Amino acid sequence: MFIGRYNHHLEEKGRLSIPKKFRAQLENGAILSQGLDGCLFLYPRPAWMELVDKLNQMPLTRADSRNFLRGLSYGATEVEIDSLGRVLIPDYLRNFAQIKSDCVVAGAVDRIEIWDTETFEKFNTKISKQPKDFI
Repeated sequence: MFIGRYNHHLEEKGRLSIPKKFRAQLENGAILSQGLDGCLFLYPRPAWMELVDKLNQMPLTRADSRNFLRGLSYGATEVEIDSLGRVLIPDYLRNFAQIKSDCVVAGAVDRIEIWDTETFEKFNTKISKQPKDFI
C-alpha cells in the first residue's frame, strides 16, 4: 500500500528519486503512465496487470472505453529503479504532467502519483474543499 506524500526534485536528466518507503513494492518491476487530473501514475507490475485485466472487461464497442484504454496504454512505459532508487521519466511523460523540476510523489493506495508541485497544490486545495458525502 502506498500512502503519504513527499516533495522531490526532478534531476536535469529526468531521473526522479522514489521515496525509500515505496521502493520495496516496486522491486518486481513498475509501469509509469499518463495518469488522470494532470499527474503520472506509477504502478507496481502486479497492480498494473490487475488494472489491465479490469480494463479489458470494458466493452470495445464504447468509444469512451476504447479511448481510456488507449490513453493509458499509449502513455505507458516500463521503468526500472536504479541502484540509487531513481526512475527515468521520459520527456513525453514529463511534458504530459508539466513537471519541470519540483514535484510531489504521493501514495494513492494501489499506485504512486507524480505531480508537478504547483499542479498538486492547486488540485489538493480543490479536492479538500469538496463535500465528503461519499464516505
